[in-house]
Amino acid sequence: MLLAICDVEILGKTFQDGKMSFAVREEFYKGSKMNTEEALNLIKQSTIVNMVGQNIVTEAVKKGFVHSEAVLKISGVSHAQIVKI
Repeated sequence: MLLAICDVEILGKTFQDGKMSFAVREEFYKGSKMNTEEALNLIKQSTIVNMVGQNIVTEAVKKGFVHSEAVLKISGVSHAQIVKI
């Protein structure tokens, strides 16, 4: 299962960092609004996760889903991916 998840306040925004541009596009990230615990439960169930936003990425790191050194920052916005094999 593929999960694309973001903090609600950055949905629809684009972040630029040098030559890198990252768009939090509604077509990809918009879905059901949920609280953090619900989101973390979906992460547990997912095979591939693409997450962006300080809140969700921080919580994923705290829960051990993502190593802190694997988090990218784009204009100060956290981005991480999980692939379970």
